Amino acid sequence: MEPGGGTEAEDGGCFLYYAYGSNLLRERLLLSSPSAALCAVARLQDFKLEFGHHQGRTSSVWHGGTATIVQSPGDEVWGIVWKMNTSNLSSLDKQEGVEGGIYVPIEVNVHTEAGKVLTCRSYQMKDYVCGPPSPQYKKVICMGAKQNGLPAAYQKKLEAIETNNYAGPVPIMEEIEAAIKAKNIKSA
Repeated sequence: MEPGGGTEAEDGGCFLYYAYGSNLLRERLLLSSPSAALCAVARLQDFKLEFGHHQGRTSSVWHGGTATIVQSPGDEVWGIVWKMNTSNLSSLDKQEGVEGGIYVPIEVNVHTEAGKVLTCRSYQMKDYVCGPPSPQYKKVICMGAKQNGLPAAYQKKLEAIETNNYAGPVPIMEEIEAAIKAKNIKSA
């Protein structure tokens, strides 16, 4: 834990995290990082979204390719900037498989709809083979895009992503759906 975490000035114990995959969905991110607060919808210029298997291995969590970003001049990725407590950094790294070398943390500059440029932490998959996501993983990304009002044209692009038609159990999907249900009951 960072010394003096959370007691100093607002940004002392916080960092900005740019999510473009399953962490677009608030309930997904809150499973591992309860401090996340929505900061902005933002665009990452000259990158594109891809799905892949790290070293050709299918994700045991999602049963398909998982999202990454690759440099691609002229393209853009839309996502969410989350403001997070530094105390959640290790759990976020763990969720992203940083220790196992699946994703590496990178710094990206993203443009908010208000025209501000924010420097954020994000993650990029290394050493992967392209492969389609499971329908469940795609659904979480599309739900997150809708939940946070990403541009309609970009949402359409996400909805058009081909999946691998995996139909087996995805326990994390059940956890996410339970969290959404619980929240709906609370707010009803």
